[in-house]
Amino acid sequence: MELNVAARIRIMPSGVDTDLEKIKKGLNSIIEKFGKLHKTEIKPIAFGLKSIEASILLNDESGGIEEIESLVKELDGVGGVEVLDVSRV
Repeated sequence: MELNVAARIRIMPSGVDTDLEKIKKGLNSIIEKFGKLHKTEIKPIAFGLKSIEASILLNDESGGIEEIESLVKELDGVGGVEVLDVSRV
């Protein structure tokens, strides 16, 4: 499978006490169906709240970022998902 699309998403947890590692594991199992999870970073937002920024490599024929976004929103502990960037590689 040729990975020819790079995307970055920000995942906001539903609260300060949300287990980000659990979300990252769920994210990885979702991304495996579409491409490859390149990198994840935990970034501070404010008042102890942290987000996950994920870089994903995809094949544009295997499904769009919209489908990934909706699947990630369904993960336990996810408060929101924002697509930061999508580009061809």
